[in-house]
Amino acid sequence: MAEPARMTGVLSPVVTPFKKDLSPDVARWIRHCKWLISQNCGLAVFGTNSEANSLSVDERIEMLEKLGASGIDPKMMMPGTGCCAIPDSVKLTKAAVKLGVGGVLMLPPFYYKGVSDDGLFAAFSEVIQRVGDARLKVYLYHIPPVANVPISLPLIARLIKAYPGTVAGIKDSSGDWKNTEAMLKEFPGWGVFSGNELVLLEVMKLNGAGCISATANINPGAIHKLFANWQSPEAPKLQEQMNDLRLAVSKFPVIPALKQTVADHLDDPAWATVRPPLTALTQEQITGLRAALKDRGFTMPGLREIALQPAE
Repeated sequence: MAEPARMTGVLSPVVTPFKKDLSPDVARWIRHCKWLISQNCGLAVFGTNSEANSLSVDERIEMLEKLGASGIDPKMMMPGTGCCAIPDSVKLTKAAVKLGVGGVLMLPPFYYKGVSDDGLFAAFSEVIQRVGDARLKVYLYHIPPVANVPISLPLIARLIKAYPGTVAGIKDSSGDWKNTEAMLKEFPGWGVFSGNELVLLEVMKLNGAGCISATANINPGAIHKLFANWQSPEAPKLQEQMNDLRLAVSKFPVIPALKQTVADHLDDPAWATVRPPLTALTQEQITGLRAALKDRGFTMPGLREIALQPAE
């Protein structure tokens, strides 16, 4: 029986709107997800920029179930399900697989530092075996700048050998092109996603899967255009334009900057709310962000038409 096609393309770690009481605003969230889908962008919900680790397991499962009931194809979803506690990862992953998602994005247990490859292999193995479902597709999440728990090439090779077809790929958010390049060359045809769009063209040249990027929350169409046209003569120019926007936004705290950008384009201040310990942008930062985006003629086409639809 042939393996299902790997996930490819541009995915967004979807930002999570909150109500005044800091509970997830699921209606706003689903509408943003629908806009992203309309821009040919997949949904890596519960990623770093989703404030996932500020959400409880029960909150994430409830949100995922409501997203599944919204009419969006679950195959476009790659929810983050990696937690510090193995039972939490199993519970989340089972819920995602039951929904029929295209894959799950799995952080290593990230609280304890300096753990061995043997320990990490055992942790991933426990989750895979306890979920015990042939439909499970795990995309490892390598983000050492945040987690401080790296996923090494030998560990990847060991997991692929032990769970062929199940361990389907990785998101490399190391910020180190040499590391991404090594993954692409060591595991050709495997599902390697870069953690941002800054190297998307180079990733595609090496048969990568695409990118999972924070700024896909606000600039998905442009990033997808490069993904779809990476072999065209205009590709280097598209890469340059995307990088310019990415670097401009990255001068500000990224999560609140993304949410402030959505808020501004919808005239919906509630979108700027973040969950503590994060804080919203200062007025000075908001002014600077708005100026940077205005200077670049930045727009979010179609956002208002979808995001301001009445709640169903």
